[in-house]
Amino acid sequence: MPLINGLDHVNIRTADLAATRAFLVDVLGLVEGWRPPFPFPGAWLYAGDKDVVHLVEVDAPAAESAGSSLDHFAFDISDYDDAFARVQRSGRKFRAVETPGTTVRQIFVRDPTGVTIELNWKGERPRG
Repeated sequence: MPLINGLDHVNIRTADLAATRAFLVDVLGLVEGWRPPFPFPGAWLYAGDKDVVHLVEVDAPAAESAGSSLDHFAFDISDYDDAFARVQRSGRKFRAVETPGTTVRQIFVRDPTGVTIELNWKGERPRG
């Protein structure tokens, strides 16, 4: 049996908690939910019953993720057209690509903190 069962959550440090939360909720459709009573500001965002993004408010913005050791993280999405429309309406720059030899379609967008998020729609033959 493998040691790792899957990705539990991603933590994003943000100097603008409201803008980062709004992007992840309004554009990507995550839902703010229960969070332990930590002594610092933040939010936990859920996809269904699972907390998948933890936000922690910090005083100063950090460097963008693109080009850093942790370049991006990815969500598996159920509706490419809806995701594309939401991202397009957000006004944020994005890049849409198709993975060669597969049915995978991807959207890369940066949140207000500069974290790159990949949205993956796998289609019927994701591995070619």
